[in-house]
Amino acid sequence: MDALEIVDKIEELIDKSKKIPFSTNVVVNENEIYDLIDELRSVLPEELKQARWIVREREGMIEESKRQSSRIIKDAEERAQILVNESEVLKKANKKSEELMSMVEAKARTIRLEAEDYADEKLANLEAVLHKLLSAVEKGREQFKDKLKSEKT
Repeated sequence: MDALEIVDKIEELIDKSKKIPFSTNVVVNENEIYDLIDELRSVLPEELKQARWIVREREGMIEESKRQSSRIIKDAEERAQILVNESEVLKKANKKSEELMSMVEAKARTIRLEAEDYADEKLANLEAVLHKLLSAVEKGREQFKDKLKSEKT
């Protein structure tokens, strides 16, 4: 089960909990909520590992793109050197080199942006899960405090 599913279960537990009359508070089964929180704790490290893996993969893709672009540039430079004496051929080689460089840079930029978008999406999802969980825990604690206050009076 992933973190979002666990947060959904926490929300469901709160929604199904018995309401305290004349208030917006509910009584939550402490064991159930702690079980769900423990389960969430066990899932989050795995999701964080996945996010870190995504970042490493993105960096690897960027490095591979740089290596490819370096090889293409080196090949283009070697070809241009061979054809230096023939001006028309040289002009064509320079133009082709620039086109290849532009293509490689565009491809590397695209790969980097896609990887960053993917990592950002995963981190945003994780942030939303953590925010929901924090809100649920804070709400539960407030309800628990209110219940304790009402029992003392």
